[in-house]
Amino acid sequence: MAATTVLPSTATLADTGAGKTVINDGVIAKVAGIAAREVPGVYALGGGAARAFGAIRTAINTTDLGQGISVEVGETQVAVDVTLVAEYPVALQDVADRVRAAVTTAIQTLVGMDVTEVNITVNDVHIPSDDDTADSDSGTEARVQ
Repeated sequence: MAATTVLPSTATLADTGAGKTVINDGVIAKVAGIAAREVPGVYALGGGAARAFGAIRTAINTTDLGQGISVEVGETQVAVDVTLVAEYPVALQDVADRVRAAVTTAIQTLVGMDVTEVNITVNDVHIPSDDDTADSDSGTEARVQ
C-alpha cells in the first residue's frame, strides 16, 4: 500500500515537477463568486445573515467575493455550493443553469481543476418594487400614533 499525503482542507497542491503550486480554497471560492455574480438574473449571493454582513462590509468599502460560496476541494477536483438571490421575474432554473456553467468554466479555466458538481440554492427572490416601497414609505404619515 502506497503512502498518501493528507493535505490540509484549506489548500490544493499541484506538483508540476519544477515545484508545487498552492491554491487556497478561499481563492477558488472567490473565482466561483465572481463568476456567479456576473450571471444576469443573480441579485446577490448568500443567505440572509451573509447578506447582512455583506451590507456592513459594503458600508466600509470591503467586499467578500466568496460570500454565498462553499467549496470542497480534493487533489484534482472541486465541488461547489452556491446560495443566491435571484431577480424577479427571471426563470429560476435558467439562472441556476447559467450560474452552474459560469462557475464550472471559471474554475476549470482559471484554477485548472475539474468541477464534479455545482449545487445551487435559490433562497430568495428580489422584487425591485420592494425597494421602491421601502424608499417611499419614509415620507408617508404613520397609520397609528
